[in-house]
Amino acid sequence: MDRICIFIDGSNFYHGLKHNLGRTDVNFYHFGQKLCNGRKLIRTYYYNAPLDREDNDEAYRGQQRFFDFLKSTPYIEIKLGRMVQRNGFKIEKGVDVYLAVDMLRFAYTDIYDTAVLVSGDGDFASVVNAVKDLGKHVENVQFPSGWSAHLSECCDISTVLDDEYLEECFMEYR
Repeated sequence: MDRICIFIDGSNFYHGLKHNLGRTDVNFYHFGQKLCNGRKLIRTYYYNAPLDREDNDEAYRGQQRFFDFLKSTPYIEIKLGRMVQRNGFKIEKGVDVYLAVDMLRFAYTDIYDTAVLVSGDGDFASVVNAVKDLGKHVENVQFPSGWSAHLSECCDISTVLDDEYLEECFMEYR
């Protein structure tokens, strides 16, 4: 059975949800199952950078609640980069490199057969090609806005994240 590792570019995914669908309340367990499509999920890796509490305490606390929610979801591991000040703005550092290194390292050590990359960041094209050179398959899912044709062309399969694809992946409120 095909072994799957899912690599989620957290910031890219969050902003894609917000911009394209107007909601962010994804049930990550159901999302992972949808991406696996009956194959064996090894693990989902979620990459992000923690906000600084000093900048916005409310946003920081909201993100921490979200991280706690993710930690309670089976087979998900959170990997965090850092926020740095650059030209008066806070930006993520290390997150994309962390994802790329893990994707390549886990391919090299034969942890998975297929990587599912959840991102529209074309900068990942190089790591996708390196992973494919190791004999692995790479699937990409990304939103219509921010679509990277270059990344899509590098991957074996590309899927559009839209309302129809994600309809079963949102939280159910009772």
